[in-house]
Amino acid sequence: MILAAVLFDQLLGEPRRFHPLAGFGWLAQRVEKVFYGSADAPPAMLYMRGIAAVCVLLLPLAALAALLQQLAIFGALFSIVVLYFAIAPRSLGEHAGRVAHAFSAGDLPDARRQVSLMVSRDTSQLDESGVARATVESVLENGNDAIFAALFWFALAGAPGVVLYRLSNTLDAMWGYRNARYNYFGWAAARLDDVLNFIPARLTALSYALLGHTRSALHCWRQQAAAWESPNAGPVMAAGAGALRIQLGGAAIYHGELEQRPLLGCGMAAGAADIARAVQLVRHTLYAWLSVIALGALLLSGWQHA
Repeated sequence: MILAAVLFDQLLGEPRRFHPLAGFGWLAQRVEKVFYGSADAPPAMLYMRGIAAVCVLLLPLAALAALLQQLAIFGALFSIVVLYFAIAPRSLGEHAGRVAHAFSAGDLPDARRQVSLMVSRDTSQLDESGVARATVESVLENGNDAIFAALFWFALAGAPGVVLYRLSNTLDAMWGYRNARYNYFGWAAARLDDVLNFIPARLTALSYALLGHTRSALHCWRQQAAAWESPNAGPVMAAGAGALRIQLGGAAIYHGELEQRPLLGCGMAAGAADIARAVQLVRHTLYAWLSVIALGALLLSGWQHA
C-alpha cells in the first residue's frame, strides 16, 4: 500500500483542486470560530477550548478512518488513497524546482514569489542567499512533515495513524503560534504535533545523516539542534544542513517581526545550487525508506510462513 501511494504521487502529483487537507483547513477555521470565544477569556479557558477543538476535529475523523480501513478490498484502497493525500514528495520537488528555475533565469523577484508559496516568512526583501536558505529549509523540514512522518505513522497504525498525524500537523501549521491569539488556544495542537513527530523527526535526521556527510550531520545535530525553537525541526534541519555542509538559519521576518534564529549546519551559506542537492537528499531518503519497508515486509512475510 505504501509503494502504491508513492507511485500514485509520482504519477499524479498533488491534487490542485478539492484537496482533503484544504477542506480540513476550512473545517478547522469554522471550528475555531465556534470554540475560540472571547480573546479576553482566562488562559485556562483558552487551553480547554483549544483541547476541545482538537478533539472535535481529530477523533471522529481518525475513528472513521479506522472503521473504513476494516472494509475488505475497499479498506485497502481507502488506505492507499489516504496515504496518497497525506504525502507530497513530487509537489515538494516541483515547488523547489520552480525556485531553482527562477534563479537559473536570473529572475530574483520570481524566485522570491515562488519561495513565498513554500514558507510563512516574509520573502519580499530576501537576497539570493536568503531565498536559497528559505527553500532548502522548507525542503528539509517538509521532507519530514509531508513525507517521512506520514510514512512512519502509516506503517505503524495504518490509515487512522496517518490521518491523526497529518491533521494534527495541519492544525499546528494553523494554530501553533506563540502570539496573542494562539499562545493558549493553539497549545494542544502544537504539543500533539510535537509528540507525534518526535520519533519520525529523529529517524529523518538520522536518514539525512547516513545519506549525506555523516560526521558533519551528526555533529551539527548534537551541537545545534537544541537551540532551535522547535524540538523536532531542530534535529531535522541541523542534520540536513550538516549532511549538505551548508549553513541555514539566521535572521528571518515572520508576520512583520524580525526573528534572530540560531545558525545551523557548517560550511558556506546556502546558495541556489544547494536547492537541487536538498531535493536529491530527500529523494534518496525516500528511496531508502521504501527499501527498508519493502525488505521488512518480505522478512515478516517469510517469518510468518516459516
